[in-house]
Amino acid sequence: MSVGKPHIVIIGGTSGIGLAAAQRFAAQPASVTIVGRDRARLETVLEGLGSSTRGEVADAADRSALDALFGRIGPIDHMVIAASGGAGAGPFPTLDADGLRRGFEAKFWVQWHAAQASLPHLAKTGSMTFVTAASSRLANPGTSGLAAINGALERMVPTLARELAPLRVNAVSPGVIDTAWWADKPAGMFEAAGRAAPLARAGRADEVADAIAFLVGNAFVTGIVLDVDGGLHLT
Repeated sequence: MSVGKPHIVIIGGTSGIGLAAAQRFAAQPASVTIVGRDRARLETVLEGLGSSTRGEVADAADRSALDALFGRIGPIDHMVIAASGGAGAGPFPTLDADGLRRGFEAKFWVQWHAAQASLPHLAKTGSMTFVTAASSRLANPGTSGLAAINGALERMVPTLARELAPLRVNAVSPGVIDTAWWADKPAGMFEAAGRAAPLARAGRADEVADAIAFLVGNAFVTGIVLDVDGGLHLT
């Protein structure tokens, strides 16, 4: 960690929104640590980031690995938890319980463990930012599982903001964002979902990263879920 620069740790910083956030913070005076599971991908990503960014390989689903990680890289000023997963979608009558369980394991429990494990090393006047999803509140058919996963994370935010104060706790709730998350979804689904918002387009990962940077940088904002969805939550 560089002396005088805030240390920002991004869980899930090797792709999508997490990577965009890493690029955003690497461009400002900050010491950035990105965490990912795939060493080869991590090394490739680091080549495109500045010297103020370093990488750590860890499976965020492994609590003992997280405890060891934070003990090794702390102290930390700001935590961004962008780890995600794609399981848990589908019509409720045929929704696979094992798939939903995998969805919770890949997102809710990974983010929960990362948040708790980081606390002993996180500055009391720093911040923690979760990355959730607009599915938590849209009430769209076929997304009840995703709503449960992301809704569980979002409901923790105001409570943790009070319980852990003066640590600031917030979440960014992206809508339809042009990332690899959509790669395995049915053809045409991405385009149709993007057009459903008032702005009638999909968002970019860097636009979500701007919102994350705002929540990290503004010392008087806590306990909010910030929609970055082109107005999708209004539909």
